[in-house]
Amino acid sequence: MTIHTEITPTEVADRVAIRVLVDAYAHCADRRDAQGQRSLFTEDTHFVVHMDGQGSEPTQVLDGREALTPVFEDLNRYTATMHFNGQSTIALDGDRATGESYCMAHHLSVGADGQRTLMIAAIRYYDTFAKQTGAWLFAERRLLVDWIETRRVSA
Repeated sequence: MTIHTEITPTEVADRVAIRVLVDAYAHCADRRDAQGQRSLFTEDTHFVVHMDGQGSEPTQVLDGREALTPVFEDLNRYTATMHFNGQSTIALDGDRATGESYCMAHHLSVGADGQRTLMIAAIRYYDTFAKQTGAWLFAERRLLVDWIETRRVSA
């Protein structure tokens, strides 16, 4: 971890823009805006999911922006979702950057019997960002699920 003693205005702008990108991803997910969510990625993006955490084999590997559509549309199976983004780190290198961010993702389902179930996933994202035509995008996103908790909830 680098301790910053002085941050230039350009670096501040880049860091804020990347955080806005991370938050936009969660916002689009919770609003079921798959098109908006896809637009946050480079055309040649690489997206990898590890459902069993770090060191596990990937459960999904997707290449290209259009390949993301089914993943994002899969959120429609939930009655509601709410993603809480936590701390993040960013290392800038010109028009490229890398980062790690934490997220607690809440997924509410209602069964045919009316029973409400809440699945909470503790997620870490390892990202590579690219600045293209002045905008930061995800060039690679690795989603690692550290653990999942599922519980019944009352109305």
